[in-house]
Amino acid sequence: MRLFAAVLPPDEALRELGRAVDRLHELPGADALRWTGRPAWHFTLAFMGEVDEALLPDLIERLGRAARRTEEFPLRLHGGGHFGRRTLWVGAAGALDTMRMLAERTEAAARRAGVSMEEPRRYHAHLTLARTRTDTDLRPYVDALGPFEGRSWTVSRLLLIRSNLPGGGRPGEGPRYEEVGRWPLGAAG
Repeated sequence: MRLFAAVLPPDEALRELGRAVDRLHELPGADALRWTGRPAWHFTLAFMGEVDEALLPDLIERLGRAARRTEEFPLRLHGGGHFGRRTLWVGAAGALDTMRMLAERTEAAARRAGVSMEEPRRYHAHLTLARTRTDTDLRPYVDALGPFEGRSWTVSRLLLIRSNLPGGGRPGEGPRYEEVGRWPLGAAG
């Protein structure tokens, strides 16, 4: 099964972001981007790829431990950016050091559970909004997102998500996400 650890913004934060993204859709060339669906908006902490189901019990135990070792923290959606000329994202502000630590702990938990992970790289909190297969000037979208400031919320849980890749061949069809595990953050968890 294809898995990743994530933080999900609350509904109100997603509604605020939705209003900002609706305005992006009005920009020239927006129809050439492949926009992520709102049900898919999340912050990936650690992408694990294909994971053998036999590893799941140990992975679940270790992720629970990582969650208990990390206190709740404030976060908000903030601004925007791009990776190269193919991925547009909205960023985050708040306790980013704590979020980075949670990302490192989830990655370490996966490795210790036997999940084959890519080489570690410095975590960059972002929520992907759109992708393109061709080189595209994403600066107008980043500029439009620049002033975006969502309201703050408290990150209180870690989730393990299964990504079911599309198989129907419908244009624009994205993956379907299924929650596999959920843990409260902090010692109380």
